[in-house]
Amino acid sequence: MKKRKLASIFLSVALCTFIPACGSQGTSSEAESDSNALSVSIWDNNQLPGLKEIINDFSNETGIAVEIQVVPWDQYWTLLEAGAQGGTLPDVFWMHSTYSQRFMRNDMLMDLSDWIAQSDKISPENYYNDILELYQYDGKTYAIPKDYDTIALWYNKTMFDEAGIAYPDETWTWETFAEAAAKLTDKDKNQYGFASPASYNQDGYYSFIYDMGGSILNEDKTASGWDSPETIAAMNWWYDNLVSVCMPTQQMMGENTTDVLFGSGRSAMTLQGSWMVKAFSENEYIAANADVAVLPMANDGTRKTIYNGLGWAAAAEGPHTEEAWKLIEYLGSEAAQKKQADTGVTMSAYIGTSDNWVNCAPDFHLQAYLDMTEDMVIRPYTANTKIWEDYSQQVMVRAYTSEITMEEACRDIAAYMNEKIAEE
Repeated sequence: MKKRKLASIFLSVALCTFIPACGSQGTSSEAESDSNALSVSIWDNNQLPGLKEIINDFSNETGIAVEIQVVPWDQYWTLLEAGAQGGTLPDVFWMHSTYSQRFMRNDMLMDLSDWIAQSDKISPENYYNDILELYQYDGKTYAIPKDYDTIALWYNKTMFDEAGIAYPDETWTWETFAEAAAKLTDKDKNQYGFASPASYNQDGYYSFIYDMGGSILNEDKTASGWDSPETIAAMNWWYDNLVSVCMPTQQMMGENTTDVLFGSGRSAMTLQGSWMVKAFSENEYIAANADVAVLPMANDGTRKTIYNGLGWAAAAEGPHTEEAWKLIEYLGSEAAQKKQADTGVTMSAYIGTSDNWVNCAPDFHLQAYLDMTEDMVIRPYTANTKIWEDYSQQVMVRAYTSEITMEEACRDIAAYMNEKIAEE
């Protein structure tokens, strides 16, 4: 009981600390909180302006007041778990594949199945099935898909021009990529061809592993793929041709995120998810010097991307159940999803509504992200994703710093991952 009370107190204090003022028309947290307003929590401040506009449309149409709050990722999941224990979850909030199984299996989320069956706005076939399945458990649906993302290759045009190297395009293989990265690296000048720290998987080595015929998880999610010959070979290549040749040290990448390294001209290339577009478009250096292309391909022409998608979920026992569903239904509707893409918030999960998203930052070739949808692999997940993924990132740091070999790292991760999967 004491733990729950402390968790609730921590949640209240943390929200007051981390939530910025959010504007007007029913989405404001500047004024005194309206106890009758729906509370909505997200973690990405870049999406706030567009989402406020969409939610304002909902409030104007329904008369339901909404307060939207931004909590940074590092605090978001701690606060949600504390809120679930203390009965203080927001009414509506984002859900992620890394955590969804845990929340669904522990009855923290509202079952939306009956609401969906009665809705004239929400039909499951309108969403990417892999993303829909991220938020389904035991035959029930616990979130409506919000968006989807793909990975693409960002490059510094100025650095390429100075080195006399042609820009990346659809003909690039991973070998072409490695050769260019090596030529663009001058460690004496603190300049690197590529930056991708050990903790970057979806926007790092995951897509490459699948290009090379490897996997992180088998198809029925019963065993790790980290110890397969293909995965080990892929990661050995990744280390021999990239980590040890053209990347900053793991320490440097641990102290500076890849967007900082890229946005300061210290790395010539970076792999980034479509969720970074708005931030990049607002960075003066990146806007003036960079562009984006599809990922390199394997020698056999395979060009895969890991993709993922968020979901709109509601508290299982919230005080505004019906209003929460109305908001989720609206946010998942074709009209709202199209506006989400049109205003540049992100690509939308509702199939066929994202074409105009490429216009949100016209100086960049954003069509590359849509082109990557031709061969997508859903981000690997199980009930214990958070546990085994954290462990894999810690082990990968030891491989990046040459404390252990890549093969030792892959086998270590696989053994641990299989153990955790067996516990599910």
